[in-house]
Amino acid sequence: MAAPAMRRVSLRNLAAHKVRLVLTVLSVVLGTSFVAGSIIFTATISSAFDGIFDKVAVGVDTRLSPKDSQSTGIDESVVDQLNSRKAELGINRVVPRYSAPVTIAKADGTALQTGGAPSIGTAYLPQDQVLSPTESKLYPGGRAPVGTGEIVLNKSAADKAGLKVGSSTKLVVARGDSTPQTVKVVGLVDLPGDTSGYVNVQLQESVAKQELSDGSRAAYVEMSAVPGVSAQQLSDRVSSALGDDYKTQTGAQVRQEEKDNVNQFLDVFNYILLAFAAIGLIVGTFIIYNTFSMIIAQRVRELALLRAIGASRRQITRSVLLEAFVVGLFGGAIGLGIGIGLAAILKAVTSSTSGLPTASLQITPTAIISCMAVGIVVTMVSAYAPARRAAQVSPVEAMRESATDGASSLRMRTSIGALLAVIGIALVLVGTSGQGAKFAATVGGGALVLIFAVVFAAPALSRPFVGALGRVIGRPFGKIGQLARTNAVRNPRRTAATAFALTLGLMLVAVVGTFGSSLKGSIDDTISKELSADLVLATSDQGSLPTSVVNAANNTEGVASTVSFRIVAAKVGDETITGVSPKGDLSAVTPYEMIDGASKSIPADGMIISEKTAKAKGWKRGQVIRFVSFDGTPADVTISGIFQDSQILDPFQMGDDAYGKLVPAGFQSDRLILIKAADGVSVNALRDKLTAATKDFLTVQVNNRAEFVGQASSQIDQMLAVLYGMLGLALVIAVLGIVNTLALSVIERKREIGMLRAIGMARAQIRRTIYVESVLIAIFGAVLGVILGSVVGIAVVRTFKDLGITTAVLPYELIGITLVGAAVVGVLAALWPAVRAARTNPLEAISDV
Repeated sequence: MAAPAMRRVSLRNLAAHKVRLVLTVLSVVLGTSFVAGSIIFTATISSAFDGIFDKVAVGVDTRLSPKDSQSTGIDESVVDQLNSRKAELGINRVVPRYSAPVTIAKADGTALQTGGAPSIGTAYLPQDQVLSPTESKLYPGGRAPVGTGEIVLNKSAADKAGLKVGSSTKLVVARGDSTPQTVKVVGLVDLPGDTSGYVNVQLQESVAKQELSDGSRAAYVEMSAVPGVSAQQLSDRVSSALGDDYKTQTGAQVRQEEKDNVNQFLDVFNYILLAFAAIGLIVGTFIIYNTFSMIIAQRVRELALLRAIGASRRQITRSVLLEAFVVGLFGGAIGLGIGIGLAAILKAVTSSTSGLPTASLQITPTAIISCMAVGIVVTMVSAYAPARRAAQVSPVEAMRESATDGASSLRMRTSIGALLAVIGIALVLVGTSGQGAKFAATVGGGALVLIFAVVFAAPALSRPFVGALGRVIGRPFGKIGQLARTNAVRNPRRTAATAFALTLGLMLVAVVGTFGSSLKGSIDDTISKELSADLVLATSDQGSLPTSVVNAANNTEGVASTVSFRIVAAKVGDETITGVSPKGDLSAVTPYEMIDGASKSIPADGMIISEKTAKAKGWKRGQVIRFVSFDGTPADVTISGIFQDSQILDPFQMGDDAYGKLVPAGFQSDRLILIKAADGVSVNALRDKLTAATKDFLTVQVNNRAEFVGQASSQIDQMLAVLYGMLGLALVIAVLGIVNTLALSVIERKREIGMLRAIGMARAQIRRTIYVESVLIAIFGAVLGVILGSVVGIAVVRTFKDLGITTAVLPYELIGITLVGAAVVGVLAALWPAVRAARTNPLEAISDV
């Protein structure tokens, strides 16, 4: 048979089965739309950032910054050196820059939230002193700040805060011993690169130098070159003059670095979005495979007739693959359109809720090609096995309409599934024998093998499970229930394939739910056992607090003791290590135990370390460790003791004097403050007093222990919400898969349904039969998924024990909701196929040969 004739047969077959075509295309669309949407959205945000960073450091020929990003800045002596060597190096102007995180109040007195965008204070520079021609361009009616108590604010932040020229507000610098200041807005500025949510508070330069640093350091230094000296030449000269202790860049290099940094962030965001697409495509692949398997099973006589009149096996395979190509092409094209809409929605949401900038949608060739390629390839790969299997059936055997799912085939699948299950369980057990990434990866490998075990063994499992479940659920429906159970177990491969999409989706839900429940349970247990503080002070955005907050807390009536935790990051040799310097009696707020060293007190120039840290680094009590700050300042710290490993305490707890050597006073800040109430003082009453005492600091939250635990749990819930959103896509596709399979099953059983209608079965009874059958399949898939997901979830949790997840907690409520939801899903998925079946004309169906 000629190839053109086979192509016409394939295309006419698609046209003749429009409903089947739509259902198959839909499963492709859901996956490919996220591929297109993620690529278009990240390209759009990247374009917006590129537009912003094209305006950064304009007019700057060379920027000098600390070599280490965690350094406190450039010392004033370096600025003096550059000024003294201007002529020698070819420098025209030297501009030191000062900056620090700040918070400003809105017109109503509450903190201005940025939605994740930076909120920083900088120095205001007059137009004749700046290097960028567009910087510090004031709106009419404003002026430069003079002295303390006056600020210039960027226009977008002022609009969001309800402030204008002449408005008074509160300003807090989030480090040092800064106290809340009342300031007046004297000018508004339109900044180049201003993004949604970004806040820039500009102070007079001399004020900024004192308020935003320790008075002797600049965050970085910008320079312009004299005529005849290029930016690269100036950068090279400055680098040679100052040595390797600093980073020198041209303005173009600064802009490129900013773009590279944001693109790294966008890559992570893109991976999250592509994970949505991957889950959708994985689940969709099984549905497409199942769909083509059923379609070919229904067309076996048609394909056999083609073979009988001369079509070769290769032509039959190509004919089915052509249909898959058309489905993939349509699915990819529609997915691209939906992806563009999805990107537009994401753009609108992020522009209103975060600090991300916006730009026009970037519909790139990469997005178009990727979307179309994924749709076509996934569909053709899914269709290949059914196509090849159909081509291998001999014409005579096919004409007999013999069952294609033989017992020998089922036995072989079950044997392979059992073998894979043993291997998967062994890998999971090996993974749970230790902690860390390698063991977690082993559990992941075992989970993957178990998924394939389910693929092979599920048909054999479906018969006894669905049969037993059918007797329970079908009993109230009498003969209709029996018929539904018979239909569900008649073709176990089809039942298992239909249920598998739901199995995979709910397995992932169970894994994520178990991990989240265990993480929250571990936090609850840890805080209950290891935290004896009554109240916790922290910022609403998990940022830093100025050291003056703890002073306000200490001056509050009813406070017995406070312990503030300050982050210490420094180098020991070539390694950067991070710990904490607690200020106050640590033992008063957490009952830690010493295992080497009698005293719990931390010497001012010493530290105590955890047992795990001592073993990992080989440190011992009495040993002197040299810490070096990122500015090169050394501090010799003596280990005074070793404490028992604690989930709530950092690897080391450093004394106050040692901390002061490593972190200058102007850069010190607190991450957390624990409060102990005096005897007889009500915790709730003290909380009210502390709230009033810290109100002017704008972002301080005062929580009791239960609220502190709840805050941590809410952050986990936010993370899980994103994951559940991803998994929701898989479940939507799984529901569509059940709809698809049931609809095709109705077509396959058309004559059977017609016969039932002819002997007196009512339309309502036909519908109930389909409903019950769908519920049986959905519950079977859900139970498999929940069992598999719970086992894998517990195993994953055990591999993260060293990271603080000490308790494995199954999400029983989620599991219960899932199983009930599966039954509901079964009914919903069966609505349309059931109506379609009930409308079957008995005479037409019986005469359909």
